[in-house]
Amino acid sequence: MDKLKEKMNQLRMETEEAQVKNDELVARIKQLEQENLAKEQEIKSLSHRNTMLETQNEALETRLTELKSAADSGAANSTEIEALQRKLQLLEEEAEEADKNLRETNEKLRLTDVKAEHYERKVSTIESERDAWEKKCEEAIEKYKCAQEELDKIAQQLNDM
Repeated sequence: MDKLKEKMNQLRMETEEAQVKNDELVARIKQLEQENLAKEQEIKSLSHRNTMLETQNEALETRLTELKSAADSGAANSTEIEALQRKLQLLEEEAEEADKNLRETNEKLRLTDVKAEHYERKVSTIESERDAWEKKCEEAIEKYKCAQEELDKIAQQLNDM
């Protein structure tokens, strides 16, 4: 009887531990989802910035082409062309950096998705384990009730003697 109580207490403790772990994992999933949303926003922002830089780059390339034509036809604006070339080079470097950041962010997002899936599987496993423990606990309680009824019957029979 004491062993049964001890086993039930142990099952309760394990159930409580599983619930705490489950709660922690649910909180971690929420945190990962929030981080995932932040990463998506960052990707959108970087994509928009990249588009803007590409547009600026195309405009500068067009302007550079016009200036080169003017220089070739005799207009000597070499200092302005050099300045625009430097500016173009800087914009190209910024565009490359933005592309690099976007690739890194995409990789981080992919890793975050992998981690989120991993934790979802863990949560599912823990929930299954918890359900199994709850079922075992219910079965133990049912056995305890049956044993208690038998004990009461035996006690009644002894009292009747």
